[in-house]
Amino acid sequence: MNDSLTIVLDNNELAASICGVNDRNLKVMEERLGGRISARGNEIRLEGAGETELNLFKSAVGKMVSSFNKGEDTSIEYIETLVASDDDGGEALAIDGAAIGDDAIKIPHGFRWVFPRGKGQTQYVQGMRCRDISFCIGPAGTGKTFLAVAEALRLVLSKKIRKMVLTRPVVEAGESLGFLPGDMAQKIHPYLRPLYDSMESLVPYEIIHRLEDSRAIEIAPLAYMRGRSLNGSFIILDEAQNTTKEQMKMFLTRIGQGSRAVITGDATQIDLPKKTESGLLHAMEILKNIEDIHFTFLHSTDVVRNPIIKKIIKAYNENNS
Repeated sequence: MNDSLTIVLDNNELAASICGVNDRNLKVMEERLGGRISARGNEIRLEGAGETELNLFKSAVGKMVSSFNKGEDTSIEYIETLVASDDDGGEALAIDGAAIGDDAIKIPHGFRWVFPRGKGQTQYVQGMRCRDISFCIGPAGTGKTFLAVAEALRLVLSKKIRKMVLTRPVVEAGESLGFLPGDMAQKIHPYLRPLYDSMESLVPYEIIHRLEDSRAIEIAPLAYMRGRSLNGSFIILDEAQNTTKEQMKMFLTRIGQGSRAVITGDATQIDLPKKTESGLLHAMEILKNIEDIHFTFLHSTDVVRNPIIKKIIKAYNENNS
């Protein structure tokens, strides 16, 4: 059954902020919720929507009002997050009492806000903040690396941790490192480029360069982690499905005092030689009952990179079934 809801705001200035330039915010909410949203004076009305959509609309407008009162801008990304429906019909479970809705990642010094979209990403952000070790497993495009890098930059730029360490296993796919041109740094750069892409989408390159010069950012292949003890660091292991069991154990035992580690991977994209067990899959099995380690599992419904990615992943999954 479809119904309607009218929200009366305190004044026209607030209403204009909620509506956005040329009603862009209302158009985003319409696309996500369905129905028709209209504004007149200081009133905003949603018609032709179900009870779930009406509740999401009411909640979203309430949070946008709160942001307005704090002097914060309401980006399109933020609005899409507010009105994203939950497939399970309820809110994400809070971890260690973390408040739902307080999971935005604010990059300090006036840089970007990053908002988790949906229950899975919300739990992922909470896991990074509430556990010393957290795993995130999911397909391409679900924001695994992006959210981890955003959280790491937040902590580094606010000086809550000493440094961020980003690492990946170097897995050769049809081309040996020995035949690639350049020195070792140049040889490994293509493997680490995705990590730079995430950082450069969040802060200017000049900031990244400055942090690298001060050694507040370190990016290196996983093999370089052996024998080290990383204290006061936020450590991200990306593409963890391509680690061996031995590499995963080595990485996890590098985590020192005051450090947190995030391990991300896609269990469907393992590039290891045949008969080599993935360190990610092995860790998922033997560590699943340790309460101090958090696991988040994202799915094709969590894809945010590009809507067509969801369709591609679904097609491949159906082909393999």
